[in-house]
Amino acid sequence: HSEPEPAERRYRDLCRGGSGLHRQPHDAESARSAIRLPILIQEEAARGGRFSETPMEKREELYAGKAKSVYRTDNPERFVLVFRDDTSAFDGEKKEQLNRKGMVNNKFNAFIMEKLEAAGVPTHFEGLLSSTESLVKKLDMIPVECVVRNVSAGSLCSRLGVAEGQELNPPTYELFLKNDALHDPMVNESLAVSFGWAAADELEQMKSLTYRVNDVLKALFDEAGMLLVDYKLEFGRCEGKIVLGDEFSPDGCRIWDKETRKKMDKDRFRQGLGDVIETYEEVGRRLGIQFD
Repeated sequence: HSEPEPAERRYRDLCRGGSGLHRQPHDAESARSAIRLPILIQEEAARGGRFSETPMEKREELYAGKAKSVYRTDNPERFVLVFRDDTSAFDGEKKEQLNRKGMVNNKFNAFIMEKLEAAGVPTHFEGLLSSTESLVKKLDMIPVECVVRNVSAGSLCSRLGVAEGQELNPPTYELFLKNDALHDPMVNESLAVSFGWAAADELEQMKSLTYRVNDVLKALFDEAGMLLVDYKLEFGRCEGKIVLGDEFSPDGCRIWDKETRKKMDKDRFRQGLGDVIETYEEVGRRLGIQFD
């Protein structure tokens, strides 16, 4: 399994609170200097759900992945997620710097996460800090990704020998183990429970939330003249609840123009179609996202 590929697979290791949290910082200088930032965080619902400006330290870098970096803060339950301009495909074999990508994906993700929260899907997203930074909750990540496909494309076609572009009704739902070395093999609920990756009730919640996300976003993209072809989601535990983690951007899903079937996602980079970020911005503008 290689598509849709996650934006940052190792982010889950950091959020689990396991060995990943004890990695040496990527940049020694950033580890020595704590940066005082005014961070917008949402107050508790009892205080009206307003946003307040609260001092918080952005501390050492925990990990620099293929396209994002994760930083500690002085609150052990919050991380700063930094979206960079780096782009890669095919397990890092193809790499490039794409101007504005970090900003576009950060704002795109914020928009989608807020839409999902409003629709009753709990997420780790707390708020935008800057054009390329977001504040997120620390999650105990579940090492299984959930993939929904509304239209046949990518690895589904090569795996089953079906033609690209076939509408899937009902949408398919698949689970993949998040393991780079094994190229994210397909698994099922029985394997996930037996190996202790997730409990049966957690897997049921993940499935229910994944389909809820599909209901919300499929309609959102359709209204903007686009098809949500497929996407992957990653979930974690937070205070006993299953919460959506990672990110949702054109890097981790497939989006086509509804009329022309123009590809408007990371396949433009994978397949050398060009205008990658310009197309990401077009998707965002159709949805109502302001990038500037």
